[in-house]
Amino acid sequence: MPIDILMPALSPTMTEGKLAKWHKQEGDEIKAGDIIAEIETDKATMEFEAVDEGKLGKILVAEGSEGVAVNTPIAVLLEEGESASDVKAAPKKEEKKPEPKAEAPKQEEKKAEAPKAAEKPAAAPAPAAKSGDRVFASPLARRMADQAGIDLKAVQGSGPHGRIVKADVEKAPKGSAAAPAAAAGKTAAPVASGPGARQLADLLKMPYKLEPLSGMRRTIARRLTESKQTVPHFYLTIDTEIDELLSLRKRLNDKTDAKISVNDFVIRAVALALKKVPTANASYDDSGMMYYEHADISVAVATPNGLITPIIKQAEGKGLTQIASEMKDLAARARDGKLKPDEFQGGTFSISNLGMFGIKQFEAVINPPQGCILAIGMGEQRPVVKNGQIVPATIMTCTLSVDHRAVDGAVGAQFLQAFKGFIDDPLTMLL
Repeated sequence: MPIDILMPALSPTMTEGKLAKWHKQEGDEIKAGDIIAEIETDKATMEFEAVDEGKLGKILVAEGSEGVAVNTPIAVLLEEGESASDVKAAPKKEEKKPEPKAEAPKQEEKKAEAPKAAEKPAAAPAPAAKSGDRVFASPLARRMADQAGIDLKAVQGSGPHGRIVKADVEKAPKGSAAAPAAAAGKTAAPVASGPGARQLADLLKMPYKLEPLSGMRRTIARRLTESKQTVPHFYLTIDTEIDELLSLRKRLNDKTDAKISVNDFVIRAVALALKKVPTANASYDDSGMMYYEHADISVAVATPNGLITPIIKQAEGKGLTQIASEMKDLAARARDGKLKPDEFQGGTFSISNLGMFGIKQFEAVINPPQGCILAIGMGEQRPVVKNGQIVPATIMTCTLSVDHRAVDGAVGAQFLQAFKGFIDDPLTMLL
């Protein structure tokens, strides 16, 4: 019997993806392990390997298609002895799953469109999604719901695997659907009162170039908005002296091919400071406080499509040369979109360094569910007072953004104190 090839879930948070490229064509023989396609997730483009053997009978999703839901059939694989004429039967395997009450097919379709809506209009949103559950919806459905003020948790999806589609949002009652969230005590996300950027530019006939949003850019926008709206940020700033660090870096680089950067020293210092102040290596969760055993350091890397944070795992146990080597490899593959999900998802603490761009100081936005992110500014010559004398020193300003639910002010200050100790006296990082 023909086998459906389904859109894979290439990461724990993936709900849909873009079929970037087909490596096999209809009629091609496929073996288990063959690369058959490239799938673009919100963070990377990944190769999709076949798990079964056979012949590619039909491609159901065209190359370049976006918003393809996880577990949606994207192609059909023919087994030995089957021909293209058997392909039509393949999709029906999904359709043969009957509803609990098997009646005439047309009646079942009507039930799927509006389950129990006529019987209990007021209670219709209840079975759709519980508070905190992930809502599966197409990008268009999400945009329409935002514009209409509709809570997607109160909408019953009729798409594949219960996914909410355009028609479901059009049928949803306007305004009243958002009531359950408000009743539960949750504050609604602020909505812009004026026109959007594109609407205003069109209205004023302002020339512009419109670039479609990539999956990564959508994810960045969503996650950072959630962070600033739901995470109570506070900020702590400290100045570090890096003259000795720069001197040590030069001596080490003269003796090794690793080419250690200032950022590699920062990663090492953060990891050791978290080991010294483990209560700063924390996340808040509704079920309780989480304190991590290892310092898995997420490092912000700019790519053509947006920001991504590859992870130096268990950094507290790695030396400067190993950190430098891993960071170069991760950054290169991040820019090429070749990172594996476990190389950029997770992490316990983040670093964002804009010093190389001449930025003196900034406050970074926390990357949930992490509790902290450290913003690194540039090193610059400043006058400082030592032993009653004004002398020049190379100062690097660092600002810690903290989730106050997870880390208190005193703990954040202790962490920065430990971090400054390692940066000011870098030889202690080598012990």
